Amino acid sequence: MGDTCCVPFSLGGIMSLIVEQTKGGYVRSLEIGGNVVMDWESGFFIHPNEQVDYVCKQLLQDEHLAKGYHAIGFSQGGQFLRAVAERCPNPPMRNLITLGGQHQGIFGLPMCPTLTEASCDYITRLLDNAAYAPEVQRSLVQATYWHDPIMENKYRMGSTFLSDINNELYINEFYIENLHKLKKFVMVQFLNDTIVQPKESQWFQYYTTGQNKVIQPFTESKVYKDLGLDEMHRQGKLVFLGVEGDHLAISKAWFIKNIVPLLLEK
Repeated sequence: MGDTCCVPFSLGGIMSLIVEQTKGGYVRSLEIGGNVVMDWESGFFIHPNEQVDYVCKQLLQDEHLAKGYHAIGFSQGGQFLRAVAERCPNPPMRNLITLGGQHQGIFGLPMCPTLTEASCDYITRLLDNAAYAPEVQRSLVQATYWHDPIMENKYRMGSTFLSDINNELYINEFYIENLHKLKKFVMVQFLNDTIVQPKESQWFQYYTTGQNKVIQPFTESKVYKDLGLDEMHRQGKLVFLGVEGDHLAISKAWFIKNIVPLLLEK
């Protein structure tokens, strides 16, 4: 949200760091839509289902990835790449690494990177009052993972993305089967996050139904079983990492120590 694939001081810098640390490893930083303008717009206005379909086609056409690849998703890109793992098993994703991903959604949007205050206020009002209206779901990315814990049924029926990839409408065995093909599913939570509410969504946790104060333990959530995360947990495939700092505030040293080794696994 509010970024593009290849700007040197953000994701482009991460890409260069990975190439350096993997001694020339192939890195594909995904640009949605084929140009920088559409890529930026995709963070707010292109439905995640369209983005996932586009990415799946791009990955399938990339010969460098044919035998498998590791995937890293930043912020909302985390749950979007998880949808890729669930829906598009070819080419095979090996390790899925999400940094600040909102796997159980959000219920608050205190800041909107790169948008004006007025635009951010407008989006927040839309989410507060009409997140599940069909036209809002179609036109605003953040609405598709807006998870109202007080009106769970309205969320499940109205969400056009998150409730599907979390198997909350019906159990999609294809999603479970594909997720189980991962060697590791690594979730990084920013422990002082002021953007993702609740921050525990980054570790697949969320509010207990009916209120927005108490966080339900991960292993007690419905999605833990319905998405087959319980089996992955027993197999040791789920990895939870915490880092001090605000949203996506990671140092180069931390990334090299904790993330790069995962990218070197066969």
